[in-house]
Amino acid sequence: MTGFGIASWITRTPAVRDELGASIEAMGIVLLGLSIGSMIGILGAGALVRRLGTRPLIVLGGALPVVGMLLVALLAPAQAAAGVWAGLFLIGFGSGVAEIGLNVEAAAVERHIGRPVVPMLHACFSLGTVIGGAAGIALTATRTPVVVHLLVATVVMAGLATFAAVNLRPLPRAVAADTTTTGAVATPRLRSVITVQVLLIAVITLAMAFAEGAASDWLPLLMTTDHDAPEVVGSLVFTGFALAMFVGRSAGTPFVTRFGRAPVIRVCAVVGAVGVLLVVVSPNPVLTAAAAGVWGLGIALGFPLAISAAGDHPTDGDRRVSVVATAGYVAFLAGPPALGFLGEHLGLQTAMLVPAALLVVAVVVAPATRNAVRGVERGAPVPAPSASAD
Repeated sequence: MTGFGIASWITRTPAVRDELGASIEAMGIVLLGLSIGSMIGILGAGALVRRLGTRPLIVLGGALPVVGMLLVALLAPAQAAAGVWAGLFLIGFGSGVAEIGLNVEAAAVERHIGRPVVPMLHACFSLGTVIGGAAGIALTATRTPVVVHLLVATVVMAGLATFAAVNLRPLPRAVAADTTTTGAVATPRLRSVITVQVLLIAVITLAMAFAEGAASDWLPLLMTTDHDAPEVVGSLVFTGFALAMFVGRSAGTPFVTRFGRAPVIRVCAVVGAVGVLLVVVSPNPVLTAAAAGVWGLGIALGFPLAISAAGDHPTDGDRRVSVVATAGYVAFLAGPPALGFLGEHLGLQTAMLVPAALLVVAVVVAPATRNAVRGVERGAPVPAPSASAD
């Protein structure tokens, strides 16, 4: 649902910009609504998931983006930039709380069954973006009005969110008991979770998510502004990027099983950086489209593998995932407006050097994902962190 909704918005970004009459910098401000909403949702989700569990966050994250998409659909043609900003805020806030809940739950499932599944679950997001992107291409090519396209997307999102809310059954958690002589329930503080290893894993999620967010928000506009390509070509390039992400995530699990997380993340970061640099130096839209595919294939596994590494802990997995995912999603949604500012003054292609540099950093710190902590029996209830004042 989230992938389909994001793709539906992204493929019509150039059309929305034209309807609003916004410059690249002004469009970056509009996108800031998505970023602010997401950061508020993400930063508050860690505490909420410890107190309420994952299901309320995921249900809320299904409802609010539907309302937000409806606002964007109705207010963009009316040139109400503030209304579009508000709609993107709701999409961002809902997606933010949902994504933390989803990743915490996914990491718990992975620990429960004893094999990697987080990459495949992230592949479902990419599959949603492919479907939404393909629909966006078709509707853009047939000159379907933005209001019609996004209203149809709203209905589809509402149906998927309702189906998920009705059928979601979170994994039961067991309370982790303190090992001290007092017998009290353990209440580890946040600083005990944020170790050097967790911080380095967070750097990886930040780099991968920043690169993914940069492509998702700016590839269509890069094609239309830097290469004078038609709007449908911009949508096509984004969909190709999303398809490469889906292929990498759905086909990458055997490589993780055989070679381990750290080597796979290192290779992914290198390939992703090469793809970004090819986009930067590309003289024509054909090479840019091919480079975007390399970019997507390279970064596909980085974020989910970092989530797996953070969650691979017998007692603090949920809290570690919350910290690492927060870093990633803040970068995913705060990065594009910053790139919009740079793109206004230096050009979008030059601005893409920033995600390339971050991917080089991810290559260096990839070994942080190597050392897994074992100790949870397969099929046993997953210990949940106790609520604390942090």
